[in-house]
Amino acid sequence: MSKRLYVTTALVLSLSAVLTTQTFAQDAEPAAAADEPTQVVVTGQRASKRSRLDTLAPVDVITAASLAAQGSTELAQGLSRVTPSLNFPRPAGVDGTDNVRPASLRGLSPDQTLVLVNGKRRHSSALVNVNGATGRGSSAVDLNAIPEAALDRLEVLRDGASAQYGSDAIAGVINLHLREANHGGGLSVSYGEYDTDIKAANSSRHASDGGTTNVSGWVGLPLGSDGFLTISGETRRRNPTSRGDIDALVSPAVVTSRYGDPAQSSYSFFVNAGKPLNDNWTLYGNASLSDLDSKSAAFFRHADASGNVSEVYPFGFLPIINAQSKDYSAAVGVRGNLGEWTSDFSLSAGGNKLDYYTLNSISPSYGAASQRDFYDGQLKYDQTVFNADISRPFAISGWASPLTLALGLEARQETYEIKAGDVQSYALGPLTTKLAGAQGFGGFQPSNVVNEDRNNIGVYADVAADVTDRFSFDAAIRAENYSDFGDNVSGKLAARYKLTDSFAVRGSVSTGFRAPSLAQQYFTSTASVLDTSGSVGKIVETGTFPATSNVAIALGAEPLKAEKSTNYTLGGVWHSGPFEVTLDAYSIKIEDRILLSENISRSFSPQVATLLAPYGVSAARFFINGADTTTNGLDLVANYRLPTDFGRFNISLAYNHNETEIDSLNALDNSPLNPQPVLFARVRQVILTNSSPEDKATLAVDWTKGQWIVNGRATYYGDVIDPNADIAKDIHSGDHTLVDLSASYRFGTGTTVTLGADNLFDEYPNKTRADLNVTSGNGVGALAFTRFSPFGFNGRYLYAKLSQTW
Repeated sequence: MSKRLYVTTALVLSLSAVLTTQTFAQDAEPAAAADEPTQVVVTGQRASKRSRLDTLAPVDVITAASLAAQGSTELAQGLSRVTPSLNFPRPAGVDGTDNVRPASLRGLSPDQTLVLVNGKRRHSSALVNVNGATGRGSSAVDLNAIPEAALDRLEVLRDGASAQYGSDAIAGVINLHLREANHGGGLSVSYGEYDTDIKAANSSRHASDGGTTNVSGWVGLPLGSDGFLTISGETRRRNPTSRGDIDALVSPAVVTSRYGDPAQSSYSFFVNAGKPLNDNWTLYGNASLSDLDSKSAAFFRHADASGNVSEVYPFGFLPIINAQSKDYSAAVGVRGNLGEWTSDFSLSAGGNKLDYYTLNSISPSYGAASQRDFYDGQLKYDQTVFNADISRPFAISGWASPLTLALGLEARQETYEIKAGDVQSYALGPLTTKLAGAQGFGGFQPSNVVNEDRNNIGVYADVAADVTDRFSFDAAIRAENYSDFGDNVSGKLAARYKLTDSFAVRGSVSTGFRAPSLAQQYFTSTASVLDTSGSVGKIVETGTFPATSNVAIALGAEPLKAEKSTNYTLGGVWHSGPFEVTLDAYSIKIEDRILLSENISRSFSPQVATLLAPYGVSAARFFINGADTTTNGLDLVANYRLPTDFGRFNISLAYNHNETEIDSLNALDNSPLNPQPVLFARVRQVILTNSSPEDKATLAVDWTKGQWIVNGRATYYGDVIDPNADIAKDIHSGDHTLVDLSASYRFGTGTTVTLGADNLFDEYPNKTRADLNVTSGNGVGALAFTRFSPFGFNGRYLYAKLSQTW
């Protein structure tokens, strides 16, 4: 353990002693835990509001207190630890995805889960994951742009919900509920770092790195006598981690890579407000801003590498990929009654701007005259959404409750842009036999510039009722029209039947869809290379092209269609006194999944070479509707509340089993190519089906007595495959169990001191065999552990936290 962590721990304890002498309001009792069966859930229920155990589809409720009890300061990481069906891997060495990491639900693509904030659609990231990591080809919401301090609770609907919410809700819905407070507040300061023993194939060492300082807080203020204004914020500074093996090509052999978490500094703010206008109408709104400066490392370039200029870097160099991401959002609305109709009208806007820089690098074709730092360009996504929702109950004779009818409309405008970088970041310079562009991350060139938009409108109807004291149902239908790909209609039927006062069965069947994102339709990234195959050398391009580009069309690509799904869920709920258990099985069939193809190179056949020649392109890949898949799984959640003379115990067990299979791989129906190239080789297929664990389980025990709180959690992760074209060279993460432990003491002054350890026993995924690590070229020895590990590969994390409430 480093001296800094010792000093931080001592400082936390010293400050807590000082604070206990001050006069603050008595510390409130912990908020109602997520296991309270009477907690009302709103997600997935347009026409009714039910308690958590009475819902017609499975919903997890996670409180802010549950997230705060962990050492992680990232929302997605904390959420994955308490929701077994959600995974948040920590890939490295995959360019932009190192910095904006996606989370996935039920082993599906990250963009097949809809994210809401206070029931309103959240904007996605501008990033497209085009490299070899979980969720390849997706463009998803960056959950980590939202400060935990802003949240009151989260609801995770584990069921298809496109008929209720529209595109993206194939795997489910994550609904973030913002804190609403007109008084009080809280402030938390924490420091933690990894204290770990790294045991790679060719070396071992101890590391104390990744030091993370986090400051977060919130304050509730009154708006007049009956309104609220809640301001929340968070700032984080994290040092990088390095988990690579030694580089055998340098002497003496040392670690030349920086394979691990990037260095990051960030801040985020959220403002949430509400104010009654009169006895009938309430005005509400929220706004957010976040800024992330993230620096990950590309692979090391050796002194004699083709990507180096030895006069500039005589000993080689490590390029740094600097991603600067800005998220912003604002929403305003009114809710009240229009006669007998409960209504909600809102307008929201949000977006993400992602600027890339390559630092400590070089563009070899410019020689010693090359820049060392480069601006690589910008990705930008924006959306504006208008929502109108109304509902009212209708009395039905003989029914146990009124029939509630909900009607609504959603109109959305989206834009997507790509801006070019510095000339040297992409161009081929005067030394035409050398490599073009910034090494580590090449810039976007003028031919990649994009400015596209689209709009869509959706309308829905939803009815729900308790027909008897035992039987309830909910039915919904939604029609959508998109300006780019056309129409879609989705439907859902869900029901619940109470067999006894303690046991009920529930189930649903639904159809859903996911519209191809603008990023998937228009993302373009190419590199310039010198073609010397002819009598005269010429510059050609290779890279990713839109499916609607002339290059892709020449190879047989077609405009992207929406993914379409059919979801089936069947489960049961049993509740008796302090014990409850839910068991839900599901099956999700998805047609026309949008995937990124392999590179189709002119070397594949003379026919390909002839087709690509007019466009000055040597190789191309593009998004297509490439596969049909089926995902089958099972979710088990059990909770037991046990009051004893030795304190209160909350015991929870959660388990997810999930399998995805490819039913068929689609060909390019209109392709002139004969033979056709392989569009999705084995590596891409395995990433699609096996990049999340088939089995994940969590056993958590929370103990509270007096001023003491102790949280313990053991999480089991099943094996994940890091695939190779040769199955014998697959890398397996292995089966592993991680243990997290924390202890908190609440002083009577509102002060809480917490000491904890995540991954207490310093567990790692299986180490990569030396012969399967990088053995030549750039990045020798870097990939000591698989980037597909579902829990990362950083080791034990120790932390101390000081919190104050008032």
